[in-house]
Amino acid sequence: MGSKRGRGEPTVLEIGLPADCRMAAQTALLADLLGALDAPAARIDGRAVERVDTAALQLLTLFRREALARGCAVSWQGASTTLREAADTLGLAQALDLPALMPA
Repeated sequence: MGSKRGRGEPTVLEIGLPADCRMAAQTALLADLLGALDAPAARIDGRAVERVDTAALQLLTLFRREALARGCAVSWQGASTTLREAADTLGLAQALDLPALMPA
């Protein structure tokens, strides 16, 4: 996780999701998400995700809901097809506010 600051823009915490985004191996992701809750903004990069499970998607959904409640703007850098399909299957794509699919 890093941060970016542009002229007059609030700090945006960058959270990169790993290729294997299953909860069994995601203590680092949990720490990143918890650390971002009180930031002015967070940007999640889901482009590298190759494997994801229900627990990880639920965690991301809860993070987004809590971050927004605390006034932290949450956006996506991108989302892999795997991430998008899993979120669609579970009915979480809208709750996660995944970015529109970009044409290749």
